[in-house]
Amino acid sequence: MPSSLSPAEEQGRVVSGHGRHVVVEGSTGQRVLCHSRGKKSECVVGDRVRWLPSTDEGVIEAILPRQSLLYRQDAWKTKAFAANIDQLLVVVAAEPVFSESQLARALIAAAAAMIPARIVLNKQDLPAFAAAERRLAPYAAMGVEVVGVALKKEATRSAARLANWLADKATLVLGPSGAGKSTLVNLMVADAAAQVGEISAALRTGRHTTTTTHWYWIDRGRQSALIDSPGFQEFGLRHIAPNALAALMPDLARHVGECRFYNCAHVHEPGCGVVAALGRGEIAETRYRIYREILAELQR
Repeated sequence: MPSSLSPAEEQGRVVSGHGRHVVVEGSTGQRVLCHSRGKKSECVVGDRVRWLPSTDEGVIEAILPRQSLLYRQDAWKTKAFAANIDQLLVVVAAEPVFSESQLARALIAAAAAMIPARIVLNKQDLPAFAAAERRLAPYAAMGVEVVGVALKKEATRSAARLANWLADKATLVLGPSGAGKSTLVNLMVADAAAQVGEISAALRTGRHTTTTTHWYWIDRGRQSALIDSPGFQEFGLRHIAPNALAALMPDLARHVGECRFYNCAHVHEPGCGVVAALGRGEIAETRYRIYREILAELQR
Protein backbone atom coordinates (compact mmCIF):
# COMPACT_ATOMS: atom_id res chain seq x y z
CA MET A 1 0.00 0.00 0.00
CA PRO A 2 1.51 3.36 -0.93
CA SER A 3 2.55 5.52 2.00
CA SER A 4 2.96 8.82 0.13
CA LEU A 5 0.40 11.48 0.96
CA SER A 6 -1.48 13.74 -1.39
CA PRO A 7 -1.09 17.45 -0.51
CA ALA A 8 -4.36 17.51 1.49
CA GLU A 9 -3.98 14.12 3.22
CA GLU A 10 -2.70 13.54 6.74
CA GLN A 11 -1.57 10.52 8.71
CA GLY A 12 -3.15 9.71 12.05
CA ARG A 13 -4.11 6.98 14.50
CA VAL A 14 -7.57 5.64 15.32
CA VAL A 15 -8.10 6.21 19.05
CA SER A 16 -11.75 5.15 19.31
CA GLY A 17 -14.29 3.43 17.09
CA HIS A 18 -18.07 3.79 16.87
CA GLY A 19 -19.62 1.82 14.01
CA ARG A 20 -18.81 3.45 10.67
CA HIS A 21 -17.26 6.40 12.50
CA VAL A 22 -13.87 6.52 14.19
CA VAL A 23 -11.99 9.20 16.09
CA VAL A 24 -8.59 9.86 14.51
CA GLU A 25 -5.74 11.62 16.30
CA GLY A 26 -3.77 13.72 13.86
CA SER A 27 -0.07 14.54 13.89
CA THR A 28 -0.58 17.61 16.08
CA GLY A 29 -2.72 15.74 18.62
CA GLN A 30 -6.10 17.02 17.42
CA ARG A 31 -8.91 14.45 17.46
CA VAL A 32 -11.31 14.41 14.53
CA LEU A 33 -14.40 12.36 13.73
CA CYS A 34 -13.84 10.43 10.49
CA HIS A 35 -15.75 7.95 8.36
CA SER A 36 -14.81 5.45 5.68
CA ARG A 37 -15.82 5.92 2.08
CA GLY A 38 -17.59 2.56 1.88
CA LYS A 39 -20.66 1.33 3.75
CA LYS A 40 -18.54 -0.60 6.24
CA SER A 41 -15.54 0.56 8.25
CA GLU A 42 -12.56 -1.79 8.40
CA CYS A 43 -10.71 0.45 10.85
CA VAL A 44 -10.03 -0.64 14.43
CA VAL A 45 -8.50 1.19 17.38
CA GLY A 46 -4.74 1.46 16.96
CA ASP A 47 -4.83 1.58 13.17
CA ARG A 48 -2.53 4.05 11.46
CA VAL A 49 -4.48 5.67 8.63
CA ARG A 50 -4.29 8.19 5.84
CA TRP A 51 -7.21 10.57 6.13
CA LEU A 52 -8.50 13.62 4.31
CA PRO A 53 -9.87 16.57 6.33
CA SER A 54 -13.21 17.97 5.17
CA THR A 55 -15.61 20.67 6.35
CA ASP A 56 -17.28 18.86 9.26
CA GLU A 57 -15.43 15.54 9.57
CA GLY A 58 -12.59 13.61 7.98
CA VAL A 59 -12.58 10.76 5.46
CA ILE A 60 -10.41 7.63 5.85
CA GLU A 61 -8.50 7.12 2.61
CA ALA A 62 -6.40 4.07 3.56
CA ILE A 63 -5.34 1.86 6.44
CA LEU A 64 -1.55 1.62 6.70
CA PRO A 65 0.11 -1.81 7.15
CA ARG A 66 -0.54 -3.30 10.57
CA GLN A 67 2.12 -4.57 12.96
CA SER A 68 -0.42 -6.78 14.74
CA LEU A 69 -4.17 -7.43 14.76
CA LEU A 70 -6.20 -8.94 17.58
CA TYR A 71 -9.55 -10.66 17.12
CA ARG A 72 -12.47 -11.37 19.43
CA GLN A 73 -15.85 -12.97 18.86
CA ASP A 74 -19.41 -12.32 19.92
CA ALA A 75 -22.36 -14.66 19.54
CA TRP A 76 -22.46 -14.17 15.75
CA LYS A 77 -19.05 -13.55 14.29
CA THR A 78 -15.34 -13.11 14.77
CA LYS A 79 -14.07 -9.56 14.27
CA ALA A 80 -10.89 -7.54 14.61
CA PHE A 81 -10.93 -4.93 17.37
CA ALA A 82 -7.39 -3.66 18.04
CA ALA A 83 -4.29 -3.16 15.87
CA ASN A 84 -0.61 -2.31 16.35
CA ILE A 85 -0.53 -3.65 19.91
CA ASP A 86 2.86 -4.41 21.48
CA GLN A 87 1.57 -6.44 24.41
CA LEU A 88 -1.53 -7.69 26.20
CA LEU A 89 -1.99 -7.07 29.92
CA VAL A 90 -4.67 -9.22 31.54
CA VAL A 91 -5.88 -7.91 34.91
CA VAL A 92 -7.43 -10.46 37.26
CA ALA A 93 -8.01 -10.27 41.01
CA ALA A 94 -8.01 -12.36 44.14
CA GLU A 95 -11.70 -11.45 44.44
CA PRO A 96 -14.00 -11.90 42.60
CA VAL A 97 -12.75 -15.30 41.46
CA PHE A 98 -11.64 -15.04 37.82
CA SER A 99 -12.50 -17.42 35.00
CA GLU A 100 -9.43 -19.38 33.99
CA SER A 101 -11.13 -20.29 30.72
CA GLN A 102 -11.51 -16.62 29.79
CA LEU A 103 -7.91 -15.95 30.79
CA ALA A 104 -6.66 -18.85 28.66
CA ARG A 105 -8.68 -17.72 25.65
CA ALA A 106 -7.25 -14.21 25.85
CA LEU A 107 -3.70 -15.60 25.99
CA ILE A 108 -4.37 -17.94 23.05
CA ALA A 109 -5.75 -15.06 20.98
CA ALA A 110 -2.63 -13.03 21.79
CA ALA A 111 -0.35 -15.95 20.89
CA ALA A 112 -2.15 -16.39 17.56
CA ALA A 113 -1.54 -12.70 16.82
CA MET A 114 2.09 -13.03 18.03
CA ILE A 115 1.48 -10.45 20.77
CA PRO A 116 3.34 -11.01 24.08
CA ALA A 117 1.08 -11.25 27.14
CA ARG A 118 1.46 -10.63 30.87
CA ILE A 119 -0.85 -11.06 33.86
CA VAL A 120 -1.53 -8.58 36.67
CA LEU A 121 -2.97 -10.20 39.82
CA ASN A 122 -4.69 -7.46 41.81
CA LYS A 123 -5.82 -7.19 45.46
CA GLN A 124 -2.60 -8.50 46.98
CA ASP A 125 -3.86 -7.21 50.33
CA LEU A 126 -6.72 -9.75 50.54
CA PRO A 127 -6.49 -13.18 52.24
CA ALA A 128 -7.70 -14.82 49.00
CA PHE A 129 -4.59 -13.64 47.16
CA ALA A 130 -2.53 -16.76 47.97
CA ALA A 131 -5.15 -19.09 46.47
CA ALA A 132 -5.39 -16.94 43.33
CA GLU A 133 -1.62 -16.98 42.99
CA ARG A 134 -1.63 -20.78 43.17
CA ARG A 135 -4.18 -20.89 40.36
CA LEU A 136 -1.80 -18.83 38.22
CA ALA A 137 1.24 -21.00 39.01
CA PRO A 138 0.88 -23.01 35.75
CA TYR A 139 0.98 -19.76 33.77
CA ALA A 140 4.11 -18.54 35.53
CA ALA A 141 5.68 -21.98 34.98
CA MET A 142 5.07 -21.81 31.23
CA GLY A 143 6.74 -18.41 30.97
CA VAL A 144 3.92 -15.87 31.36
CA GLU A 145 5.04 -13.06 33.68
CA VAL A 146 2.71 -12.55 36.64
CA VAL A 147 2.95 -9.56 38.98
CA GLY A 148 1.00 -9.10 42.21
CA VAL A 149 -0.30 -5.62 43.04
CA ALA A 150 -2.79 -3.80 45.26
CA LEU A 151 -3.95 -1.05 42.90
CA LYS A 152 -6.05 0.75 45.53
CA LYS A 153 -4.33 -0.04 48.81
CA GLU A 154 -0.77 0.43 47.50
CA ALA A 155 -1.29 2.68 44.48
CA THR A 156 2.17 4.28 44.38
CA ARG A 157 4.03 1.00 44.77
CA SER A 158 1.80 -0.74 42.22
CA ALA A 159 2.29 2.05 39.67
CA ALA A 160 6.07 1.79 40.10
CA ARG A 161 5.97 -1.97 39.53
CA LEU A 162 3.95 -1.59 36.34
CA ALA A 163 5.81 1.40 34.91
CA ASN A 164 8.65 -0.64 33.40
CA TRP A 165 6.20 -3.05 31.79
CA LEU A 166 4.33 -0.23 30.09
CA ALA A 167 7.21 2.04 29.02
CA ASP A 168 7.50 2.66 25.27
CA LYS A 169 4.78 0.13 24.42
CA ALA A 170 1.18 0.11 23.27
CA THR A 171 -0.52 -2.12 25.84
CA LEU A 172 -4.03 -3.51 25.56
CA VAL A 173 -5.57 -3.92 29.02
CA LEU A 174 -8.26 -6.55 29.58
CA GLY A 175 -9.97 -7.87 32.67
CA PRO A 176 -13.29 -8.98 34.14
CA SER A 177 -15.60 -6.63 36.01
CA GLY A 178 -14.32 -5.85 39.49
CA ALA A 179 -10.72 -6.88 38.84
CA GLY A 180 -9.39 -3.31 38.83
CA LYS A 181 -8.85 -2.62 35.15
CA SER A 182 -10.36 0.87 35.33
CA THR A 183 -8.38 1.56 38.50
CA LEU A 184 -5.19 0.62 36.65
CA VAL A 185 -6.00 2.87 33.70
CA ASN A 186 -6.78 5.84 35.95
CA LEU A 187 -3.64 5.19 38.01
CA MET A 188 -1.29 5.03 35.03
CA VAL A 189 -2.99 7.65 32.82
CA ALA A 190 -3.17 10.87 34.82
CA ASP A 191 -5.46 12.63 32.33
CA ALA A 192 -7.61 9.65 31.32
CA ALA A 193 -10.83 11.58 31.92
CA ALA A 194 -9.55 14.48 29.81
CA GLN A 195 -8.66 12.14 26.94
CA VAL A 196 -12.12 10.56 27.09
CA GLY A 197 -13.51 14.10 27.03
CA GLU A 198 -11.61 14.84 23.83
CA ILE A 199 -13.06 11.71 22.23
CA SER A 200 -16.55 12.63 23.41
CA ALA A 201 -16.13 16.13 21.99
CA ALA A 202 -15.04 14.69 18.65
CA LEU A 203 -18.13 12.48 18.72
CA ARG A 204 -20.24 15.50 19.69
CA THR A 205 -21.52 13.72 22.77
CA GLY A 206 -20.96 14.29 26.47
CA ARG A 207 -21.26 10.70 27.58
CA HIS A 208 -18.56 8.08 27.82
CA THR A 209 -19.65 5.03 25.84
CA THR A 210 -18.40 2.06 27.85
CA THR A 211 -18.90 -0.37 24.96
CA THR A 212 -16.04 1.10 22.97
CA THR A 213 -12.28 0.65 22.98
CA HIS A 214 -10.13 3.72 23.74
CA TRP A 215 -6.45 4.51 23.12
CA TYR A 216 -4.85 6.58 25.94
CA TRP A 217 -1.40 8.14 25.96
CA ILE A 218 0.47 7.62 29.24
CA ASP A 219 3.23 10.13 28.60
CA ARG A 220 3.38 13.59 27.04
CA GLY A 221 5.78 12.36 24.38
CA ARG A 222 3.12 9.87 23.19
CA GLN A 223 5.49 6.89 23.28
CA SER A 224 3.60 4.74 25.80
CA ALA A 225 -0.09 3.94 25.48
CA LEU A 226 -2.84 1.98 27.21
CA ILE A 227 -5.74 0.63 25.20
CA ASP A 228 -8.79 0.05 27.39
CA SER A 229 -11.33 -2.45 26.09
CA PRO A 230 -14.58 -3.11 27.96
CA GLY A 231 -15.44 -6.39 29.61
CA PHE A 232 -13.65 -9.71 29.36
CA GLN A 233 -15.57 -11.30 26.54
CA GLU A 234 -14.80 -14.53 24.76
CA PHE A 235 -12.07 -14.10 22.17
CA GLY A 236 -12.40 -14.90 18.51
CA LEU A 237 -10.71 -18.27 18.35
CA ARG A 238 -12.73 -19.55 15.41
CA HIS A 239 -10.02 -18.38 13.02
CA ILE A 240 -7.62 -20.86 14.64
CA ALA A 241 -7.36 -24.31 13.05
CA PRO A 242 -8.00 -27.14 15.56
CA ASN A 243 -4.60 -28.70 14.83
CA ALA A 244 -2.87 -25.38 15.62
CA LEU A 245 -4.42 -24.93 19.08
CA ALA A 246 -1.89 -26.93 21.13
CA ALA A 247 1.01 -24.95 19.65
CA LEU A 248 -0.57 -21.75 21.05
CA MET A 249 -0.59 -23.14 24.61
CA PRO A 250 3.08 -23.20 25.72
CA ASP A 251 2.69 -25.91 28.38
CA LEU A 252 1.18 -28.25 25.80
CA ALA A 253 3.39 -27.10 22.93
CA ARG A 254 6.59 -28.24 24.62
CA HIS A 255 5.35 -31.87 24.48
CA VAL A 256 3.81 -31.93 21.00
CA GLY A 257 7.08 -33.15 19.49
CA GLU A 258 6.91 -36.25 21.68
CA CYS A 259 3.73 -37.53 20.00
CA ARG A 260 3.91 -40.70 17.89
CA PHE A 261 1.69 -39.26 15.17
CA TYR A 262 2.30 -35.90 13.47
CA ASN A 263 -1.46 -35.16 13.32
CA CYS A 264 -2.13 -36.11 16.94
CA ALA A 265 -5.11 -34.28 18.47
CA HIS A 266 -3.83 -35.04 22.00
CA VAL A 267 -7.06 -36.70 23.07
CA HIS A 268 -7.22 -40.49 22.58
CA GLU A 269 -4.29 -41.21 20.26
CA PRO A 270 -1.72 -43.81 21.36
CA GLY A 271 1.77 -42.49 22.05
CA CYS A 272 0.60 -38.92 22.71
CA GLY A 273 3.31 -36.84 24.36
CA VAL A 274 0.80 -34.31 25.72
CA VAL A 275 -1.35 -36.94 27.45
CA ALA A 276 1.79 -38.59 28.83
CA ALA A 277 2.97 -35.24 30.23
CA LEU A 278 -0.47 -34.73 31.78
CA GLY A 279 -0.13 -38.10 33.50
CA ARG A 280 3.28 -37.11 34.87
CA GLY A 281 1.83 -33.88 36.28
CA GLU A 282 3.80 -31.68 33.87
CA ILE A 283 0.59 -30.15 32.50
CA ALA A 284 -2.07 -28.88 34.91
CA GLU A 285 -5.40 -30.69 34.66
CA THR A 286 -7.26 -27.38 34.43
CA ARG A 287 -5.16 -26.35 31.45
CA TYR A 288 -5.78 -29.66 29.65
CA ARG A 289 -9.52 -29.39 30.38
CA ILE A 290 -9.54 -25.92 28.78
CA TYR A 291 -7.66 -27.32 25.77
CA ARG A 292 -10.28 -30.06 25.30
CA GLU A 293 -13.11 -27.54 25.71
CA ILE A 294 -11.73 -25.15 23.07
CA LEU A 295 -10.71 -27.98 20.72
CA ALA A 296 -14.29 -29.31 20.74
CA GLU A 297 -15.57 -25.84 19.84
CA LEU A 298 -13.12 -25.47 16.96
CA GLN A 299 -13.88 -28.93 15.62
CA ARG A 300 -17.59 -28.09 15.52
